[in-house]
Amino acid sequence: PDLAAAVGVLSQFSADPCPTHWQALKRVLRYLQAMPTHGLEFSREDSLGMCGYSDADWAGDTESRRSTSGYAFMMNGGCISWRSKKQRTVALSSTEAEYMALSEATQEAVWLKVFLCELGEMASDEAVKIYEDNQGSIALTKNPQFHKRTKHIDIRYHFVREKVEDGQVYFDNRHAGRHHDEGDHCGAVPCASDQARD
Repeated sequence: PDLAAAVGVLSQFSADPCPTHWQALKRVLRYLQAMPTHGLEFSREDSLGMCGYSDADWAGDTESRRSTSGYAFMMNGGCISWRSKKQRTVALSSTEAEYMALSEATQEAVWLKVFLCELGEMASDEAVKIYEDNQGSIALTKNPQFHKRTKHIDIRYHFVREKVEDGQVYFDNRHAGRHHDEGDHCGAVPCASDQARD
C-alpha cells in the first residue's frame, strides 16, 4: 500500500521514461530493498473492527489538473484493501476532490461489508466508519440539498449520501488528522506502520 501512488505515477511513463523517471524508479527500489522483512501486520484481537481512511490531493497532476483519490481499509490492525487512482474529471475545489474520493471509498466499504457479513466477521446492521480530513466533504454527505456551489458535482458521487442515510457508512474527522501526513503518501491513507516511512 505504501507504494500505490508511486507505482501508479511511474507506470504512466513506462513506454518512454526519461532520466527523472529512472531516478524515481530507483528510489522505489531502494525503499523496497531497505524494507525486506516489512509487511502487513494483523492483531489477534477480534475487537478491532473494520474502518477506512479516504483522502485526495487537489489538482495534483500538473498537466491535466486532475486529482488523485485514495482509500485504505483496516481490520485487526492490518490493511485489507487499498487503492490510489486518478479521478475521471477535474475537481473544482478540494471539497469536491475529497467528496469524489469518499464516493470511491464508500463503494469499496459496501462491498467489503457484504463480503465480511457473509464470512460472519461483521454484523449486517453495523456501519463502516470512514475517516476523512475534509469537513466540507463530510457535510456534503449529510446534506441532501443541492447548493449553488455543489450542484455541478456528477450524480454518481451522491451515492455516498444514500449509503449514509441507509446507515451502511458514516464519516468521522476525529482521527483523520493523526493520519493525514501518512495518507498523503498514497493520495490516501495509512496502511503500514510509521517505521516503513522513516
